[in-house]
Amino acid sequence: MARSHLRWLPLLLAVSLVASACSALLGPDVPTAAEEAGTADINDETPLFNPRDSDVPLSLAGGVEAGNTDDIVVSNGDGIGATDGSVQRAAGTWPTDWSRITIDPQSLAVGLGGSDTRDGIPPIDRPLFETVTQASQWLAADEPGALVQVNGEARFYPLSILTRHEIVNDRFGEVPIAVTFCPLCNTALAFDRRVDGEVLRFGVSGLLRNSDLVMWDDRTNSLWQQINGRGIVGEYAGTQLEFASTAIVSFEQFAADFPDGRSLSRETGFGIGYGANPYEGYSSSNGPIGAFFNGEPDPRLAALERVIGVSTGDAGNQTDAAYAFARIQTERAINDEVGGIPVVLLWGGETTDALDASRVAIGDPVGTAVALDPVVDGERLTFTANAGGTFTDAETGTQWSVLGRALDGPLAGEQLATITHRNEFWFAWAAFFPDGELRQ
Repeated sequence: MARSHLRWLPLLLAVSLVASACSALLGPDVPTAAEEAGTADINDETPLFNPRDSDVPLSLAGGVEAGNTDDIVVSNGDGIGATDGSVQRAAGTWPTDWSRITIDPQSLAVGLGGSDTRDGIPPIDRPLFETVTQASQWLAADEPGALVQVNGEARFYPLSILTRHEIVNDRFGEVPIAVTFCPLCNTALAFDRRVDGEVLRFGVSGLLRNSDLVMWDDRTNSLWQQINGRGIVGEYAGTQLEFASTAIVSFEQFAADFPDGRSLSRETGFGIGYGANPYEGYSSSNGPIGAFFNGEPDPRLAALERVIGVSTGDAGNQTDAAYAFARIQTERAINDEVGGIPVVLLWGGETTDALDASRVAIGDPVGTAVALDPVVDGERLTFTANAGGTFTDAETGTQWSVLGRALDGPLAGEQLATITHRNEFWFAWAAFFPDGELRQ
């Protein structure tokens, strides 16, 4: 980005991060793309859905056991004293067990100001959801969001909201789920919030590692890496959270495939004018913010080029591969295997970039790239792209959407499962998955 103010970007971003937590600084809601287009008069009086009103108790039987990875948990004799001074000032009062750690403590950086940075960016703990019709009153068709599917239920979390909160502590029936988004890495992931029979509430720690969000939990104050869902400091160091199906898609794609799905409402209780982008100019800059990233980005791709990073296997035997968006956009359907697991990558749409223009809705189109399981009833399907934005499998001739819904043919109504993947910036994937393979 050849903009004269780019040299001020680190400072501007730091200010905007703090401002996102201070609703009083943001003023009234700004007009959204749908409102400006005159589509805000759709009459849908359906009450907002509150998952916390459920009569179904949260199940404590799911989730994972602590220490379920092969990560080496080392004894840090210096405790928090082994970290940078700014980290000590931000986290020195936390009851985190700094003697248990899986990372170099010097790799942590502080992204927010203050003496206790926990929840300086406030998560959403009481999410409300609206119908697709209600959401269309303020969301533009190509606006991006995190599509999360659990037990057949689909929800859409607009990135215009997630850029301001980064974490939503939600529940799908009896399953507690944390939906997360790191704007600096463009990584959206959802996790089961259960560890050792306890339901955790996750928050934004205010710390970063290689620009990625570091979360904290309310039970042990352990620290967690968002990009891979792993505990890195504290009692839960060496614990891998269980992933829930997540993909970054456009609102139009979500609405078409899941017309009965629900979308996160902007009635969050924070009074924030959702729609403005606090990271203006970020994704067209030359690289990550230096203060938040250790070392040099991997030079094989441009630092902020988008990739789809696919992970298969369990915590102790994981295989990772990355595909540049440019390749997927060209081929549109890639039939492949990662770690011996079949995977199909599909491309479509003009989903906007949430992290560059002044408003999320008017960002440049970057498209949708998803990783899906191509096996249905024990048969592996192979896909080719059609001219109209759909896909056809060679085995049954069924027509599919980009999100893996069978639209017409023998398998109509089927839904392909999502393979764990991320649509992050290349610098972030390369930093956290150094043993992964770039498939160009």
